[in-house]
Amino acid sequence: MAAHTVIAISELHPNFSHPKVVGIIIGKTDVKSFPDRKNASVDRFTFGFTIKDSPDFFINVTAWGNDRYITGLTNSFSIGDCVTIENALISTKDPEKGDRFSPATPSHYRLLVTEAHSLVSLCADMDTTDRLLPLIHLPVKDSTDFYPLGDIVANGQKLDGSVINILAAVKLIGETKQFTTSDGRKGQRLEVKLFDDSVSSFPLVCWDREAIQLMQTLIPKETLLFIADAKISFDSFRSSMVATVNSRSIITVNPDTKEASLLFSYAKEVSESGALDQDETPEDVPVESITDVYTVRQLKQKAQENPEVFFGITFSFISKLDLDSSVSKVIRTRCSRCKFLVSVDMLSCTNQLCPGRDQVFSTTTGFDLLVDLSDHTGTLQACYLRSPVAEKTLGCTTEEFISLTDDERTAMKWRLLLERCKIYVKILPSTKIKTGVRGTILACSLAHPGETSGWW
Repeated sequence: MAAHTVIAISELHPNFSHPKVVGIIIGKTDVKSFPDRKNASVDRFTFGFTIKDSPDFFINVTAWGNDRYITGLTNSFSIGDCVTIENALISTKDPEKGDRFSPATPSHYRLLVTEAHSLVSLCADMDTTDRLLPLIHLPVKDSTDFYPLGDIVANGQKLDGSVINILAAVKLIGETKQFTTSDGRKGQRLEVKLFDDSVSSFPLVCWDREAIQLMQTLIPKETLLFIADAKISFDSFRSSMVATVNSRSIITVNPDTKEASLLFSYAKEVSESGALDQDETPEDVPVESITDVYTVRQLKQKAQENPEVFFGITFSFISKLDLDSSVSKVIRTRCSRCKFLVSVDMLSCTNQLCPGRDQVFSTTTGFDLLVDLSDHTGTLQACYLRSPVAEKTLGCTTEEFISLTDDERTAMKWRLLLERCKIYVKILPSTKIKTGVRGTILACSLAHPGETSGWW
């Protein structure tokens, strides 16, 4: 077989002496080390990855070598890269040995890569890369073969120890926690919160550095995952079920399937409604207990450095206030229980996660504005100004506002614009807006001249 001929994964066979395979990387594990059987004082290093070259065929690859070679090789590509593998050894899989810790593949074989004989490089042919890239969005299991999160919760401990597939949206990505084991080994742990149309929050735990790096690139509330072969276990500490990514798991980001498309539409709707934020956002604190004063720039800096919610006072002015928009953009109706946006004529809440779906439907109608706050250091865009704070700030009720003429609404807007105010805010880091900061106004009043001294 000529060295330059690319062989499809489906056609691989141990009889090929100089195989050349091209594929997109769909999974990758961390580097591990073991004492060399021939020389116990020397460690051998290894890691694995999985490549795919067609919708139905993919294969596991294992690389072995010294520290320098394996470290250099693993750093040379990531999940989603297209690679060319030349002169790898093709061997039959052994389910009783290492292959039982690797992802399940349709191939009967696996590839072995070593420094002395093999070459792995990024694919340089753009036509091949363009052909392979869409494969990253195709799950390695049947797109209908998954457990909804609600079924996992309902089955409870019956699923303890099971390995299943999951289709869910990313709700929240936690912080990576570093730790050292009792025998001195360093490790890391990342917890991701998932949701679907049956459960509003479900934990997914990652221990592998490669899986953690993949998760850290995702955008919460805008990303779907198909996780093949996630391990389900009962967490006695929190008395609930937990999913864990392991060495057999393959994670498909934003899968290109009908089921994922339906869930994405739901995730987008429920995210935009703000309903997902209700169980993750801390309760507001009494305004009188808020004493820390910030400029707009300081609010932004603290939000970037600290992922937690915080409260503060800013002496600034409202620089954007669209009171002269259509009434439907100023006053909105929400479900009383989950705060999901609804129409006035609805008979029930359309939010599948609403805790009051089996109860009498009730709504609240109020001001629902996005305003900009500015001072001499910058502008904080798209802050929420909602009832009942909006009523006190504007000096009128929703009923009174509806009865105003267009000219009266414009006059109200200009009475408030560019007035120096003392504004109490709740700040929550957010991936949904460009600034990365979401603010909610808790109280707003005109600032006395003495209060702004030193801040203007």
